Amino acid sequence: MTQPFTFAQRAEGFDTHIDLSIRGYSNLIDDVLKFSEYFVEDDTNVVDIGCSTGKMLRAMIDQNTFSKNATYVGIELEKEFVAGWELEKTQNLHFLNEDVRDFNFDNCSFVSSIFTLMFMPPHQREMVIRNVYNGLNSGGAFVFSEKTMADSAKIQDIRTFTYYDYKRKSFTTEDIMDKEKTLRSMAKPNTYDELLDMCKFAGFRKIESFWQNHAFVGFLAIK
Repeated sequence: MTQPFTFAQRAEGFDTHIDLSIRGYSNLIDDVLKFSEYFVEDDTNVVDIGCSTGKMLRAMIDQNTFSKNATYVGIELEKEFVAGWELEKTQNLHFLNEDVRDFNFDNCSFVSSIFTLMFMPPHQREMVIRNVYNGLNSGGAFVFSEKTMADSAKIQDIRTFTYYDYKRKSFTTEDIMDKEKTLRSMAKPNTYDELLDMCKFAGFRKIESFWQNHAFVGFLAIK
């Protein structure tokens, strides 16, 4: 019997699984790390929402060695990731096993969120983005990526099955479909325009997409 899909428990490991699941994922992460160089400042907070294993946040510290006094905070709701957080722990790196909806963003120069908002109740996503905006210092940035729904049914159909064809290079059809069935109740993506509108309603005025592959899109929003 096939085991239910979970993000924290995959035989290949979470980081490998997500890299195989989303074409160009490594390029997305590289961009996020490079963007951080433009915003991370001394004596400010850097927050990664849905940090999972903490791999990107650790890499961000290495990317910004010039900002020695920045504090890096990873927030993750999934308890299964906690065990791996003690590895390579440093004085300026903290992981919190809590709900980001309860987190107080303050004095932030850079906030990232990689495929996290779509797992929150739709009516609470704008609240989280507004909290991020309010907690950012002027000139700070919110970099996030999300899976999107197409406005056109035909385009949605084309994107979905092209994506399935790509995933079959790494996963069985049964695995892909089992995951899709599980995600029905977990992930509820927005359209591209809905994501932009939520950022504008939160207060952001400078918002641009910088990466896209299949239905997955990356955005840069500056306060």
